[in-house]
Amino acid sequence: MTDADIPTPNMPAPDMPVPFTGDTYTTPADAAGPIARLLPTLAYYPVMAGIVFRAAAAAQRGEYSSSAWVDSSVEVVRALERTGVRLFVEGMEHFTRLEGPCVFVGNHMSTLETFVLPSIIQPHKNMTFVVKQSLADYPVFKHVLHARDPITVGRVNPRDDLAAVLEGGVERLKRGISVVIFPQATRSETLDPKTFNSIGVKLARRAGVPVVPLALKTDAWGTGWPIKDFGPIRPQRTVHFRFAAPLAVSGNGKEEQAAVYAFIEGCLAEWRNEIRAISS
Repeated sequence: MTDADIPTPNMPAPDMPVPFTGDTYTTPADAAGPIARLLPTLAYYPVMAGIVFRAAAAAQRGEYSSSAWVDSSVEVVRALERTGVRLFVEGMEHFTRLEGPCVFVGNHMSTLETFVLPSIIQPHKNMTFVVKQSLADYPVFKHVLHARDPITVGRVNPRDDLAAVLEGGVERLKRGISVVIFPQATRSETLDPKTFNSIGVKLARRAGVPVVPLALKTDAWGTGWPIKDFGPIRPQRTVHFRFAAPLAVSGNGKEEQAAVYAFIEGCLAEWRNEIRAISS
């Protein structure tokens, strides 16, 4: 791995204008294209494939820097918006004004957040993900992911996963790299306390950094079959990202874990009620 592959505090500015520069963001009303809107899934995936192939080629050459990662992510955002997908991002001030790294803990709903979050977070804070080993082995995309220095877990042995996250997470946080963790074992449109583990809070406590709760609704990118990662693009389903105020972890972290869960649960309930109100 070259120096260009690892996020550094003095990273160059991305070449493509970053849309997420304020505390909030709303997709412009005129972002959708007429053809892409009619055939969103067919219009989106060829564009996304081109973005990934170009990124993978750059990564294999050792040229996929932090700014290039942001550029790729912005391209994905624009491609989604051209199909009619609308994004709402709220609460960015909770991490952009935070000194030092943090642990982002959020729910995991689709493939969309993995592609979009770099354009939201990376321009403000160096970041990486905790990802399943199977994703790190994914054809073509693995080159992109490895260039971003992720923490990989097997999702088979919880003890091994905890050890990998604590060791790898603390090391990255000491280097000033924030860590994004989705505690759920798999992507889901619902939230279950039994599968929403406390691994993110434990990492924050071990490293002595705050937790930033992240609620998201990203089911505009559906689940596919036989390839789960590439389902239909559904512009009628609005995308939401909402960040909460950072939490300092004290004691055993149970209160902070409950607060993270309650925040996400409350946001999902609010967004579900909005859908019902529109449908009625």
